[in-house]
Amino acid sequence: MTGSAGNGAGTGRLAGLLTQAAAEAIRTAEGPVAGVYLRAGAPGLLRLAVLAGLPAPLFHPWWRLHVNRPFPVADAYRLGVQVILPNATEAMRRYPQFAAGLPFQFGSLYVPVIGGSGPFGVLTMLRPAAADAEELRPDQAQLTRLAADLGRSLHRLEAEGPPLAWDDRPLSVRTPAAGPAADRSAGFSWDPATDLVTPDREVHALLGLPPGEFPATLRDLARTLAPTDSPQLLALLRETAEGRPPPLSVPVRAADGALRLLRLRAPEPGAGPGGAGAGGVLRDPRADSPADAAAGLLPEGVFCLDRLGLVVYANPRAAHLLGLSRSRLLGRALWDSAPWLRQPAFEEHLRGALLAPDPVHFHVRRPAADDEQAFEGEWLAVSVYPGANILTCTVMPSNRIAEPVDVRRTTAEEPAAAGLPRIGGLLSGTAPTPPQYRPIVLAIALTEAVTARQVSAVVMQELLPAFGGRSLAIYLLQERHLYLAWESGFPEGFLAPFEGVGLDARLPGVETLTTGRPLFFDSMQQMAAAYPGMPIDTTQGARVFLPLIASGRPVGSCILGFDRPHSFSTEERTVLTALAGLIAHAMEKAQRYDTEAALARGLQQALLPRRLSSHPMLETAGRYLPGTQGMDVGGDWYDVVEAGDGLALVIGDVQGHGVQAAATMGQLRSAVRAFALGGHPPDEVMSGTNRLLVDLDAGQFASCCYLRLNPATGLLRIARAGHPPPLLRQPDGCAQVVDIPGGVVLGVTPDAHYPVMELRLEPGAILALYTDGLVERPGFDIDDGIDTLREALDRAAPALAPQGEQSLGDLADRLTATARHAADRPDDIALLLATRHTTPRHRG
Repeated sequence: MTGSAGNGAGTGRLAGLLTQAAAEAIRTAEGPVAGVYLRAGAPGLLRLAVLAGLPAPLFHPWWRLHVNRPFPVADAYRLGVQVILPNATEAMRRYPQFAAGLPFQFGSLYVPVIGGSGPFGVLTMLRPAAADAEELRPDQAQLTRLAADLGRSLHRLEAEGPPLAWDDRPLSVRTPAAGPAADRSAGFSWDPATDLVTPDREVHALLGLPPGEFPATLRDLARTLAPTDSPQLLALLRETAEGRPPPLSVPVRAADGALRLLRLRAPEPGAGPGGAGAGGVLRDPRADSPADAAAGLLPEGVFCLDRLGLVVYANPRAAHLLGLSRSRLLGRALWDSAPWLRQPAFEEHLRGALLAPDPVHFHVRRPAADDEQAFEGEWLAVSVYPGANILTCTVMPSNRIAEPVDVRRTTAEEPAAAGLPRIGGLLSGTAPTPPQYRPIVLAIALTEAVTARQVSAVVMQELLPAFGGRSLAIYLLQERHLYLAWESGFPEGFLAPFEGVGLDARLPGVETLTTGRPLFFDSMQQMAAAYPGMPIDTTQGARVFLPLIASGRPVGSCILGFDRPHSFSTEERTVLTALAGLIAHAMEKAQRYDTEAALARGLQQALLPRRLSSHPMLETAGRYLPGTQGMDVGGDWYDVVEAGDGLALVIGDVQGHGVQAAATMGQLRSAVRAFALGGHPPDEVMSGTNRLLVDLDAGQFASCCYLRLNPATGLLRIARAGHPPPLLRQPDGCAQVVDIPGGVVLGVTPDAHYPVMELRLEPGAILALYTDGLVERPGFDIDDGIDTLREALDRAAPALAPQGEQSLGDLADRLTATARHAADRPDDIALLLATRHTTPRHRG
């Protein structure tokens, strides 16, 4: 079962259990934010399934997380331990990469959700910062109880169907609204026995219905709300009918987008079938009140957001300053009403207000009314004041900025305006990031870089904008000579004379390395005086030469160039010198990595099949594309093996990348070949390979799809272990996903069972086996990727002409063309195609 497929009732029960756990965590503990991470369908991944009290779009970078990442959620899941971070200081000490991404004052708790033989996920809570972990003990006890209850419930649910997993977007759970009720209201009641709804006469007006038109059933009532709020109403009313109404009002939107507050009430004591049942009261928060009238007289704009980013109040001045009507603001997410606010700086400030207790103040530029992409509009001063359930915001014209910073124009290639640095994507609207913070951010960014090119790219993206630099060159030491590894911003050919210079040359890039002392030149004239006769780039101003030395070992030199002359302060010199050490260690690690990567690539090439077993009535074609991030090698493989009176087609994917993944892949491929050559049926091949991987105790999982084909009859027998389903295009029809019941991934439990399905491969039909790298993209459901591949097979297959061996290979190239040309491919890709012919083919 996943969050997007499988049994609909089971999926609904899974979502209900998760949302109930998150809501209960908020009700019983001190934190205003709770969430549940659940294991994904792909091995080694966690997905955020439920987020309560925060707007999910603002936290998109944390929707998907690998279990090996240095994050508290990953540790809680992988190690089965509770992680308690009382404040930002403790978070930075233990998880610097996590703390740099969310540099706000808050505490957090992470409790694994365990049921049966292993973990399902992690229940997490964010709350106000505390002095120490002892202060969080009551919250920890509540979360421990809730996680244990959730684990037992998930274990019972999984026993009724396939393994539980979550591959959807996170569900958003609204924080109940607080505060006094509005004046305009209307009630209704619902009888669960008959499903009849009895509304007050005013309900039609609150729901935007014509006079006299009333919803007759619960689903009729749900259809009067916005599609995103209908499921929530159905779930809440059913819980209320069981005697568990939410304690406060819940914001919902009518079908026309108008905001309403819904207060639910439980059945009256003793009410049975035909009794009063559950019910509720709808209120219009926009009804005029003395407070609303008073806010309308203020010169400042005032608007309020709930904890999911929905605008629940706005005075006329706020709507005017934001260039919107009140009807467009109220009841909508702020970034939907004003898409020009979708910029990293604004989102970062809003995250701060949602996670920390202190108000935030910043400036933002409203675009001109006739062109939201042109930044010729008015600068606004914005303040956000956090509250338990509501964020109150003020906005006013800004006339206090002499030279405002346009954060949307600041890029890695363009120095930040008005001295504002770009550091790790965290922008400040009023002051530069503190210099002492730069080494922390650069160190965190460098942890993601593994090759020399990636290290250089991080230095260019993070270091140059922070200091207003224009050009960068990095030289690496090889056999007592310096060779250029990266350059950016220098005139074409300018650095050519310095390629391969020895350590005896009198050049600043050499002397900074041999002496271990950084060199700072405020101008080109100053450098020319120190090194007469050396070629000078007259288009630049200041220049800095930094030695790259790691643990006393020389690695190379880093050169920074600037547009204009600049006098470097003591603080700047200190920070740049510290950053040089970080770069040196990253480069040294990258060089070791390159050596390991070369070994892994060689190992992988040796393990992949040089040629596929063939049959006169069957044509096959395989493609493999390594990832373009990390080790560039992984555990994907495909194979075609002689198996009794036919052929076995197999495709698999070992979790992870690198030498270990490639080695495990080789062992599994050999095991599958051995079982196939022995004529074992598909379920025995999967079971035997699974037991082998468990016995190896490699700490890795693998998915696999195995097909036994009789080319003469076209009979296919298929077994699947956690792998994406095959695609099949019939000769005269559309391509379809082959819905195959599957078992768990290989390497989890030794007694796993793998059911077998039979189907027939007609002559001219095309079978496609693939790994998830071809269909999975960050931020998108894997089901959407599979459907995109199915459509591509559908379009490409009719053009497939029976013109010999190359025809199926051409189709494989077309299906992998987009991935082949992608500059950023996080995972490796394997594809295996097969088609059956009516008569034997003779190879010449």
